[in-house]
Amino acid sequence: MGKFILNIIHRPEMVPEYAEKITGQGKKEDISRKDLLTESLDIFKLQQQIAHENGFKTTIQMTYASLFNEEAVELAKEHHEKYGDEISLTLLGLPCKEFREKYKTKDFCIWMFSMEDKKSIVNDVFEKFYSMFGFYPTSTGSYYMDAELINYIKETYPMVKCAVTSCWEEGPKAYRTCNNSWYTFLDGGPWNPWIPSKQNTHAPAASEHEDSGIVAIPHLSRDLLACFDGNGSNFGTHPQNVLRGMIYKNGEYPYLYNLIDQYRSLEKYNSGYAYNMMFVGPGWMNKMGRWEATYELLVKSYKDGMAYYGSLRDKNELEDMTMSEFADWYRENKSYTEPECALWKDILYGSDKQLFWYSDPFLRTCLDMNQGGAIIDLRPYIAKLERPIGIGTKNVHDASYPYLVQSMYRAGYFTHYVGEGTIKSCKISYEGEEVDLCLCRTKASFSQNGKDRVLTLDPVEIEFRDLTIKLVSTFTFTEGAGEIKISRKISGMSNPDAKITLNEYITACYGTTEYPEDMTGITLKLTDGKAVKQIDYNYKCREEKMTEVIEVEATIPQIGTRLRIRPADGQIHGYINEGYAFSPMFTLGLTKELSNEEEMITWLRLEKAD
Repeated sequence: MGKFILNIIHRPEMVPEYAEKITGQGKKEDISRKDLLTESLDIFKLQQQIAHENGFKTTIQMTYASLFNEEAVELAKEHHEKYGDEISLTLLGLPCKEFREKYKTKDFCIWMFSMEDKKSIVNDVFEKFYSMFGFYPTSTGSYYMDAELINYIKETYPMVKCAVTSCWEEGPKAYRTCNNSWYTFLDGGPWNPWIPSKQNTHAPAASEHEDSGIVAIPHLSRDLLACFDGNGSNFGTHPQNVLRGMIYKNGEYPYLYNLIDQYRSLEKYNSGYAYNMMFVGPGWMNKMGRWEATYELLVKSYKDGMAYYGSLRDKNELEDMTMSEFADWYRENKSYTEPECALWKDILYGSDKQLFWYSDPFLRTCLDMNQGGAIIDLRPYIAKLERPIGIGTKNVHDASYPYLVQSMYRAGYFTHYVGEGTIKSCKISYEGEEVDLCLCRTKASFSQNGKDRVLTLDPVEIEFRDLTIKLVSTFTFTEGAGEIKISRKISGMSNPDAKITLNEYITACYGTTEYPEDMTGITLKLTDGKAVKQIDYNYKCREEKMTEVIEVEATIPQIGTRLRIRPADGQIHGYINEGYAFSPMFTLGLTKELSNEEEMITWLRLEKAD
């Protein structure tokens, strides 16, 4: 039986999100108003009560504001002694009278402050915590914590071993669904716990040398398909997220339980380990209701969700841990290079769609079986890109890790007019006809063979005017290699003597949003081991070709990354395409002629550019 681990995290957020505007209708803003503080603490007590009634211990993340509330402090001490709850500290919930008087700002996202203020705030919050409890916390967190912030906390308060550090796929999609007012982009990180590198929080550490010293956990466990396609804020194991997404009927929400179960199923792809978290602030159970849901439904959803976890625990199918307990377990049971895998299916819209997510210290990627296994997201973690964020840097708000391929932001296969979108796929041609695997729906199965994680796709059938073929695609991820081995094999032909041409290609760019970046400085190269052909990107729509190439590559200095594709043998043609202003992409490709039962093997590799 696998191990399904649950973190339950509560915070006595004295000025909860949105609540001041809701409870203070018609009144002048006053975040110290007594009825606001009383309601918030009452909801925190109820959340704690629901968890404890189901036999769970929690991690109580004290906010800065709550450290000035004697009742909140005493409650945390009592629950630590009585139930074994961990007393933690969050960098959320900064706003309070004392904070605003000192820092003269309404900012509340710790990663968006200047580094000088980040250090001052950390010192203030940690020392206030110590004055209240007589010890320093061993866990902390925020929506996002940048690498500089984590490094400072670990250096100054080395007892910290675990932190909530990122909110999965909170980028332009979340921005739009928050009325264009959520000025924080957090796309591109892992969806499950990881050890962040010292250089970039999103990019996992590959070794002890890169280890930031903490175990990172995500802010909420998200639906890995619905969040990629749409707004992540509606799809998570946070019960009130499901209500916000209006994914319920007559007070029932089977989707919530299906989502929890799908996280349980990830043990099949991760050596028997699966993880889930509940992280809820008081504002989500506001007594005036949230969204269109009544207070009664908000409470019911939380009780039902906790009861479902309780039923799993009672069947020995779940183990709850505090954040620090989990960090210890993770350190003992996971290695740096061990990947995180998720073969994820649609549980919301009733389709047969599957995505496969893969993350390790070298890359993060996503394959879409509705597009023949096309790579629709690719992030070069190998670059360990240092991107300082906050006031005083060149980047105040965008914490996302840049992509090379992102089909939702940069068009993917299906483009509106002309040009190309970012995608990694394969084209098959025969006597003047061409079909892209992006048009071929399939399913996938997962297996592990030693250090190899293998994704095998069901055969797709492709019909030309005078020929029908079957093609099988296999993707192999070798632990610690930083590359993907891609096999395309012809498993059947209506005419066994026919020959078809495979074009294994990747169309890419770089960025964090849907808006184009300056591609000047990118270089594209072909080599057969003797000669080299090169294009220095200048939006001129140029192309170069070469027979029997040994490697095709692109160097993207803006994100410190080199992208390489190479064949298994030299009997393959290669090409490079430069884009143009209306379609600012580049394409690397390898082509080969195949007969029945023959196979084309290529590797896609990411490296850190010098």
